[in-house]
Amino acid sequence: MRRLPLAIVVAAAVFAALVWAGGRGYGPLVVTQVDEQKLILVFGRPVSVLTEPGLSLRVPLASDVRTFDNRLLYFNAEPLPIQTRDEERIVVDNYVVWRIVDPLRYFESFPTGRTAAESQIDRVVRARVRQVIGQRTLAEVLTTARVDIMKEITEVTNAGLGGTGIVVEDVRINRTELPKGTEENVFARMRAERQRLSRQLRAEGEEQGRRIRAEAEREAIVIVAEARRDADVLRGEGDAEAARIYAEAYAGHAQFYDFVRTLEAYRKALPQGTTLVLPPGGDFFRLFETRAPRQP
Repeated sequence: MRRLPLAIVVAAAVFAALVWAGGRGYGPLVVTQVDEQKLILVFGRPVSVLTEPGLSLRVPLASDVRTFDNRLLYFNAEPLPIQTRDEERIVVDNYVVWRIVDPLRYFESFPTGRTAAESQIDRVVRARVRQVIGQRTLAEVLTTARVDIMKEITEVTNAGLGGTGIVVEDVRINRTELPKGTEENVFARMRAERQRLSRQLRAEGEEQGRRIRAEAEREAIVIVAEARRDADVLRGEGDAEAARIYAEAYAGHAQFYDFVRTLEAYRKALPQGTTLVLPPGGDFFRLFETRAPRQP
């Protein structure tokens, strides 16, 4: 196995030492990790901003390196009492997700570090939360417009932090609570409002039911009247047609039908066991007359 030249070994050792020293802020090399941003200062003045991972050079002893986080940062704000547009007092608990996007401006705005930055973020967010929620009703804050409210707070917060090297990615409301003194009053008003709505809906339903029933009854009367009218028309047409048929039949066989109708009259007028005394020559009993047969 061939041995590496001594010069290469020494060079590698020196390079490793420089990298190790650079990772700890010593030596001429500066190592920037993936989750880091760095600012190089020479005699207290910024000369270089490192935002990409890798190795960089600096002047030893005369320069200083400040490291800033490149990841999303989390800040939980203290609960904040706020009065809504409909004069309801609530307590809002929120948190902020933010990021350093410009190390130079961030360093110039907050030379003492992250604590000062979070204090500034807290002041701006609290003011914007009070401003935005103060323009909304309690119902909007709790239900309908909650997402829009958080989006608006995030936008106005970024406008208030412009030029500081900070971007607020999101402002989220953890929970919204009512003060203990007003909770029962709010619930009582909510119950009264729900009862009023239920009475209104019930009255509207009853009115609509009466209107539907009245329309149904009116339509039923119209339908029955039209049916009866049609039945009378059909019955009249049937009677007329029957009369016409009877008339035609009677005209063709007048003597036969006179005989049949006379027998039918006998059947109805003379029940069994009936005795009648009538003068002779009456027309009603003409069929009972005895006549001599005609001679051929």
